[in-house]
Amino acid sequence: MAQEKRRAMPTREELRIWRNYIETADALRTLLEGRMQTESSLSSADYRVLLELSEADKRTLRSSELAELIGWQRSRLSHHLGRMEKRGLVHRSPCPDDVHGINVQLTDLGAESFRHGSVPHLRDVHELFVAALSPEQLAGVDDFTATLRRHLELEP
Repeated sequence: MAQEKRRAMPTREELRIWRNYIETADALRTLLEGRMQTESSLSSADYRVLLELSEADKRTLRSSELAELIGWQRSRLSHHLGRMEKRGLVHRSPCPDDVHGINVQLTDLGAESFRHGSVPHLRDVHELFVAALSPEQLAGVDDFTATLRRHLELEP
């Protein structure tokens, strides 16, 4: 039994790899988020909401579906949507087929803010991530994330 628990623990080398991965991913996320805020006045949370709404049919999603898509609790999303609605980026309205449901719609200002924020963000993604890797390394990252997503039972 003690031997099984011992084997389940990562080795020193595995921990080094894990820590390098986490610290690098955090540094990359911090850089991208800071640049997005500076260049477009959108937070990364705003961008995630706007991205999902921009890809939705009629630029509208039920709030419960939106929360699931971005992996947030409904209360967190509700508070964030309130702030976004005050800025004119989204509009919330009762769902016509469910008295308890709320539809969230991307406004024209929200769509324009998303487009405006996407251009520098995509350039930054290229500069800070894509350009650092060879095509083979990029394919390896794709394989790595696909494997990890399957292991964690996340959608592809």
